[in-house]
Amino acid sequence: MNKSEAKKVIKELSEKLEEHNYLYYVESDPKISDFEYDKLMEELIAIESKFPDLLSDNSPSQRVGGSVTKKFKTVKHVYPMLSLGNTYSQEELSDFDQRVQKGLDENYAYVCELKFDGVAIGLRYKNGELVQAVTRGDGVKGDDVTNNVKTIKSIPLVLRAKNFPGEFEVRGEIFFSHKAFAIINKEREENGEPLFANPRNSASGSLKMQESKEVAKRNLDCYLYSIYSEGFKTDLHSERLKAMGDWGFKISEHTKKCKSIDEVFKYIEKWDKQRSKLPYDIDGVVIKVDSLKHQEQLGYTSKSPRWAIAYKFKAESVSTKLISVSYQVGRTGAITPVANLEAVQLAGTTVKRASLHNADQIEMLDLHEDDHVYVEKGGEIIPKITGVN
Repeated sequence: MNKSEAKKVIKELSEKLEEHNYLYYVESDPKISDFEYDKLMEELIAIESKFPDLLSDNSPSQRVGGSVTKKFKTVKHVYPMLSLGNTYSQEELSDFDQRVQKGLDENYAYVCELKFDGVAIGLRYKNGELVQAVTRGDGVKGDDVTNNVKTIKSIPLVLRAKNFPGEFEVRGEIFFSHKAFAIINKEREENGEPLFANPRNSASGSLKMQESKEVAKRNLDCYLYSIYSEGFKTDLHSERLKAMGDWGFKISEHTKKCKSIDEVFKYIEKWDKQRSKLPYDIDGVVIKVDSLKHQEQLGYTSKSPRWAIAYKFKAESVSTKLISVSYQVGRTGAITPVANLEAVQLAGTTVKRASLHNADQIEMLDLHEDDHVYVEKGGEIIPKITGVN
């Protein structure tokens, strides 16, 4: 095989592999077996090894990792990554709607999105290829984690369609699915390593690992939910999300356009009840004014947009009986008390144990065997006792 033939084969294999990545990780509709996929990848890597000058930064082979980052470069965001105002109260959400109504002199609509409990990321694309991935950081500057993000198979390295702007940024949330997180903790338990506490913190830590091949093993996922570009003129946020999906980005199928605050309340109520059935963690709902023209009219405070707000779910809590307290000794010798409970359903799982953190908490809560206690799960893999009933 000469160089010209190799270039053609590399292009064909890359396109096939990216298509199968999309079908598997975005559409959840695989068309080939893992074995067939691995054979295609092996063929690509073999040809790239023979012709290293044909290796592209965005080749599917780069998803397996291999680069080592000793120090992550700090990058200034082209568009600041502002945080959202948040509330746990429907009354405050009604107040938000009143402020939107007052700031606009015409009809408006909202887009409701699930609030993924993960790590915010900004992805910059140029001519349809991923060129940079930056964490939120302080909102003005973040860390360049491009090599690690390239290992996430639901993030396109090269876009599918051709009608995208020459340069733009998309933002989203990187997270662990429940399945991927359980697999990692099972492996850690088998290796005698301490379990990760929760998926969100573990996703954040994974993005800052020095070896990208280790990140690749963790099977992180990513949903995208916004785009920033001077060259993309579509006015509605809902239509922008559809376009992003057409380009190959993973967009939540649960996003919904709402024409009134009452519809927003119904959406919140639905997902507060159904969130435990999702294969990943959410901690609320994000509500955005749909029209970009309306967003510009409403503007920003110094910290957050006036056209969006996050409604956060309260941590789930149930009452059950405390059977006994046992003590675990960690690898460092630290002793942690664990409450053994009468089995109870909480956040879609059966809970039999809960963390007590330290002996001081037992004294502070005045816990005794056979007490009925409140157990809460707010993102931690092991629930915690918050009080006595």
